[in-house]
Order: sequence, then structure tokens, then C-alpha cells
Amino acid sequence: MASHEYTSVRSPRIKGARRLAKRAFRQRERRFLAEGPQAVREALARPGGVAELFATAEASRRHDDLVTAAYSADVPVHRVSVEVMAELAQTVTPQGLVAVCPFVDVPLERVRGARMVAVLSHVRDPGNAGTVLRTADAAGADAVVFTDASVDPYNGKCVRASAGSLFHLPVVVDVPAAEAVDLLRGEGAAVWAADGGGDADLHATADAGGLGGPVAWVFGNEAWGLPAETLALTDGAVSVPIYGAAESLNLATAAAVCLYTTAREQRRAGAPAAPRNADGA
Repeated sequence: MASHEYTSVRSPRIKGARRLAKRAFRQRERRFLAEGPQAVREALARPGGVAELFATAEASRRHDDLVTAAYSADVPVHRVSVEVMAELAQTVTPQGLVAVCPFVDVPLERVRGARMVAVLSHVRDPGNAGTVLRTADAAGADAVVFTDASVDPYNGKCVRASAGSLFHLPVVVDVPAAEAVDLLRGEGAAVWAADGGGDADLHATADAGGLGGPVAWVFGNEAWGLPAETLALTDGAVSVPIYGAAESLNLATAAAVCLYTTAREQRRAGAPAAPRNADGA
């Protein structure tokens, strides 16, 4: 069990964890914070997914299974006061558990052979990015690529919005959109841009067989979509049809429609799911 309780944010261990809230320190140490029982559970399920765990006394009692799993995996567990947890956590109402986790991203080469990939280009909102990651996982995508123009997937809000999916499937970070598209197209994937002003209709594209094989979807900025140079990299811009009076769909909703439509078409075509091993590769 934890030998003592950390009650001061000035402790070197606590200060070391707190600074991971900043991207520069995350990148330098290749570690990030995962907050809450859901994220901690999914991180612990991944071999080597947690480097250390901070827990309040109440959270330790409430989530005894997670603390026990951490000890079983030889993960150091540190008891902290409610005040210290409030400094470690990045939410208004902390749930009493924060894990320090090693980065999980993989090289772009690891997406070779993928049947469905989500590429986030110029996506700046971490909540949206995390939700797209979660949706891609639910729809059976084989990987998610965060280009060098997109938000950091290890941002605390992005990690929380992914609801543990960050630990489930291969995530590529910090690559140029052109490099990602070149590799995916070289693997035989159709590369579609999701764009509200696209000339092609999602359902018509599906009916024409454009989603039955390997597919990569490129999703753009929440406010202004994709820049012309990125659109030019793709096989075309596809819009989600709107049958009612709504002006548009937000990024996460549009991504869900595109990814699930692709999943349906690939299953209709009998496309086998790409195997995914225990470490998400």
C-alpha cells in the first residue's frame, strides 16, 4: 500500500506530475496525464500503460479494483490529499484518480494495411478531437492520424473526451497531411475529405462503391474546414446530406456519420477487419 499521503504540491513528485499539463513537458518526457476511473482502467489494461498512479483515500476505497490492478502490475500508487488532487486534476470536480502514462503513439508506417483511418487535419479543439478518436474506435477504425497542424492528442481535454479510446487503437501524431495521404493512397485507400461544401454526397459516394474498400477520411477545422492545399491531396470532398433545416453538422457528428457509413459499406462488401493486437497496433 501507499506508505504516506502527499499533502503538499511542492513535493518534487507532485510538481513533476503537474507539469505534464503543459505540452512542452509532455513532449520532453513523453508522458501525459490520464484522469478519472475510465481512463485509468483502460490505461491499466494496456501493458505498460501506466507509469504511476495518484489516488485520494476516498477514490482508493471506491475504486479498489483499479488500485489493486495497479499494484499487481507493479505500478507505484501514491496517496494524495484532496487538495493535491485538485492541483493534479484538470477538471472542476476531480474523481480522485490521475495516472501518469507513457505516450502511446506509433510511427505512420504502422497504419499500412489499414481498412479505415481517420485523419485529423487542422482540428484545433481538443474536445472535438477526443470525440472523433472515440467515435473512430467505436466504428472499428484501424488508426487515427493527428497531423502536425492538429491539436495534441495528449491534451487533458482530448484524453478525457476519448473516454479511454486513446489506449485502444494506433494513434499517429505530428505528421504532415501530405505524408499521411501519400502512404494511405499507396496502400490502396480511397482518401476522402469530409467537407460541408463538397460536391459529392456521402450516400451517393457509398452507393457508387466508393466506401467499400480501404478508406481514409480527412477531417478539418471546426470553423473553416480544410484548406485548399489539403483538399487537393484527397480524391474529393464529400458532404453529409442535410435533409432538415439545420445549417450544418459539427465536426464530431459529421465524423460519426462518415465513419459509420464506411463501416457499414465495408461490411456489406465483406471487407475483413484489420487485426489489432493487445497494444493497439
